[in-house]
Amino acid sequence: MREDKAYLLGIDLGTTNVKGNIMDAEGNLIATASRSLGKIFPGQNMIEQDPSAWWTSTIAILKYMTALAGDDVVSNIKGISISSQCPTLLPLDEQGNPVHNAIIYADGRSVKETNEITEKIGFDKFVSIVGGQPSVAFLPGKLLWLKRNMPEVFEKTATIMQANSYLNYRLTGQLTIDIDTASRTQLMNLSTLEWADEIGDVIGVTLSDIMPPVKKCTDIIGYVTKEAAAQTGLWEGTPVVAGCSDAMASMYAIGLSKLGDAGESAGTSSLIFASAPQASACDVPVVTRPVGLETMPFVYDGPIGTTGAAIRWYVEQMGEADIASSIEAGKNIYDYMNKVAMKINPGADGLFFFPYMAGGERAPLWNSHARGMFIGLNLTTDRAHIIRSIFEGTAFALRHVMDAIKDAGGIAENLRITGGGSKSKTWNKIKASMLHMPVYVLDDISGDVPFGDILLAGHAVGIYPDLSEAVRKMVKIKEVIEPVPEWEKAYDKLYPYYKKIYQDLDGDLANLQQTITKL
Repeated sequence: MREDKAYLLGIDLGTTNVKGNIMDAEGNLIATASRSLGKIFPGQNMIEQDPSAWWTSTIAILKYMTALAGDDVVSNIKGISISSQCPTLLPLDEQGNPVHNAIIYADGRSVKETNEITEKIGFDKFVSIVGGQPSVAFLPGKLLWLKRNMPEVFEKTATIMQANSYLNYRLTGQLTIDIDTASRTQLMNLSTLEWADEIGDVIGVTLSDIMPPVKKCTDIIGYVTKEAAAQTGLWEGTPVVAGCSDAMASMYAIGLSKLGDAGESAGTSSLIFASAPQASACDVPVVTRPVGLETMPFVYDGPIGTTGAAIRWYVEQMGEADIASSIEAGKNIYDYMNKVAMKINPGADGLFFFPYMAGGERAPLWNSHARGMFIGLNLTTDRAHIIRSIFEGTAFALRHVMDAIKDAGGIAENLRITGGGSKSKTWNKIKASMLHMPVYVLDDISGDVPFGDILLAGHAVGIYPDLSEAVRKMVKIKEVIEPVPEWEKAYDKLYPYYKKIYQDLDGDLANLQQTITKL
């Protein structure tokens, strides 16, 4: 066997699929695989996933990759790192078995409980503890909801896990949580990096008892067990590091490494990043997190709930005629939509789309009552206008987040973009024009989230001692898309309307949500 060669494995468990890459230390792709994941909708504003499906899908991609790579490669995998969507509430019993489906970040069932916790602690104090604004996306309200509404499940719950933590547990038998994901739960005091007793007291739980031990992202938490090796094709004893959120892995995969860099991981939802020279205040709608790179000390990250999901929603619910037209034209449906949207003037002739399709919005609104809306429909509106407005509405949302980041002290001079959304040149031109900055489209390997996991794993085991240098060296730019001057002028005139229309409707949308819940 080639003992001189080193390989790394990265896995990302997203909302719609789980994907893995095996790469060598120079960044060459050896094997890759992905499997789709489903969602469960048990009630209004409720979104769950089956953790057994996470694991069986992960087994499937690992079996495929290890068989493809061969024993010479698999035996020399020096480290494994797993990232995932977050935050997630997955309750396990004393034996480590799930006692309920995973309640994921997009679930909005805990509005009442989230508001109650915030009111009891006080908004300012809550924000100062957790380092961000309260939202149903996070775990305090979800944990209280579980305790009140499923007492039999809560009674059996011994540990609350995250998605990547659960996969780590199935590989190693160790119950842990990485510090990055833990900091995104809103159950942690970000000043002390301990579980927040004040929040646990309001919920009525001792968080240090129900949450797993916190580890650094680069800590080796355990090794692939004999049982996991037999299931996956991995070698028993392969080191597994604590890992991180998909946000942090995306940041490394995108190649942010210096002040002025910004990025978007454009998938079902979008994660927006921008560099910062210093930490932000904790009461702004987007907050910084330490990066550990000398050339970029901090990064802002702001999640947008439904970007790619809005495009897919249109195709699934309204796109039957477009699908037929694309087949007739011999094009992929998404390529067809890109071409159609280019025929419409910037601003879609006054049609605005607000992409708040998941029962609220995260950054920068952080509320559960925002809703998807089309404003400006008329009898001349056709499918092409709607398609263009969806592209533009998600780009307006991107600008809204980026403005909040800049207002809070972030620096953004270019946008590195990856994920499925990066394949749309029309969308990228709109984003470049909306933000007044070039869009750097990364190659398929560089921008892939598992590539960020591989960089982290390599740093953890000493293959990449200087992580910032590894990022600069290995992340490749495929194409640069410049703003369209005429579009820039149009979007500058229209953007104030996008913000004001929502601001004027905000109170009514909040009241409407309360009315609907009482019907």
